[in-house]
Order: sequence, then structure tokens, then C-alpha cells
Amino acid sequence: MTGTVREQILAIRDTGLTNMFDVLTVQRLAYDRGYYELVCYLEEHRGEYAHFILTGEV
Repeated sequence: MTGTVREQILAIRDTGLTNMFDVLTVQRLAYDRGYYELVCYLEEHRGEYAHFILTGEV
């Protein structure tokens, strides 16, 4: 996970608009904000994403 992706995840989380485990909504919100790195990351690394959401560890 790059620093950019981490920052984008945290930015989406800070909006409070979705449960972070609702990956499709997270992707939509990311796309709407121009966070294309996060959109692609979620397609290829869902397990790593879930681990980060649960533990805060990269």
C-alpha cells in the first residue's frame, strides 16, 4: 500500500459517509473524489485493505 492510497482511505473514512467494509461504496466515493489509485487498489488488494481497516497496519 502506497502512502497515497493510505491517505485516500483515511480521507474517505473521515467523511463518515459509508461503512468502510462496503467496498463498492468506498470505490464510488473514491472515484467521485478523483482517488483513482484507491479505486484500482481496491480491485486488486481487498484482503490487504480489510487488514488495514481492521488493524491500522499496512
